[in-house]
Amino acid sequence: MSRADGPIGYFVHHQGRGHAERAAAIANELARDRDIVLFCARTDIFPELSSSVEIKKIPSLFEAEDESGEQIEADLPDTLHCAPLGWPSISTAIATITGWFAAAKPALFITDVSAELGQLARIASVPHMAVLQHGDRDDPGHMASYRGAVTLLAPYAAELEQSDRPAWMRERTIYAPGVGVDCSRIKDREAARARLGLDPDLDLVVVVGGGGGTGLPSAPLTLGARAEPASEWVTLGKIQTEWHETAPSNLRHLGWVENPEDWISAADRLVSSCGNTTVHMIAAAGKPWVVVPEWRYFAEQLRKAEALDAAGAAAMARQWPASAADWQRLWMAAGAIVPETQRALVKSDAAKIAASEINGVIDRIWLKMQGRTNLIEVAGS
Repeated sequence: MSRADGPIGYFVHHQGRGHAERAAAIANELARDRDIVLFCARTDIFPELSSSVEIKKIPSLFEAEDESGEQIEADLPDTLHCAPLGWPSISTAIATITGWFAAAKPALFITDVSAELGQLARIASVPHMAVLQHGDRDDPGHMASYRGAVTLLAPYAAELEQSDRPAWMRERTIYAPGVGVDCSRIKDREAARARLGLDPDLDLVVVVGGGGGTGLPSAPLTLGARAEPASEWVTLGKIQTEWHETAPSNLRHLGWVENPEDWISAADRLVSSCGNTTVHMIAAAGKPWVVVPEWRYFAEQLRKAEALDAAGAAAMARQWPASAADWQRLWMAAGAIVPETQRALVKSDAAKIAASEINGVIDRIWLKMQGRTNLIEVAGS
């Protein structure tokens, strides 16, 4: 069997929903042609997987397991982000992956996301594809992983690419807008309101938080809701309250719900953080939209919010509005957004696009290698 027909390994970060959702979507498409092995610290976070997709559980690379959590003090090279010394669990995880490299002879190894494992694949002589995220990731660690990759995959539209990404990265990038995010349940406003039992004429603002942070602050929302007594404000997800709040009666906190797509569909206006799943579900709805980035490593959500604002898809607030006038300015900007600009940021066939492009990359690199081998054999005969 040619290495071009070999299996694909896929490391999946276990925090948040986005990594597992897009990994499952891409893996299920790739599994039509080859075996796929997912490496992850959790096995319970994935949607339904094809029978040709295997999950190998590995210890977390980011949290100490069955040990004190203490580490040996030593300088950290600029090309690494998280590489503590003295954690046996990390040694076990790396041994599992490299042992599979040697035994399976994979066609490709995908990382979503780990700069260290991207570099590990290159050192182990295995072609690597890095999944990109927004943020200030031009540090030596990320760039070493990107430079060493045979291709890159962006789970967002090219229109949302950061302006500071170098040309060589853009040329190497496969864009799969909204891959892994099920937007098929984003329906029309009236049908969603009927399912939720809401007044068809109610002016509804829905505020959506993601799954990776500590929760949305309620105090700024009280200002927006109080300034619009004829509107209903509803929040989904975790909320942080403060003692000095005086919440108006038109602000309701629902917490986690099983049907966020119904609330997004039913909304007249939307406010959200900038997690991957949240962004693509709301973009598919095509409505006035205010984004407020949450803190993340490498300013990930801030850079994504800036990209949404630059693309004319959302009105960005760099921090939560501190007055009713702040809200009014944001709603004016959000009201000028063209819904089709938002909807164009999501492709229903993104997983198929990604799988086709990945298979094409695999064929090119291994056929090119086979061609070089044949030339060497001819020259030596």
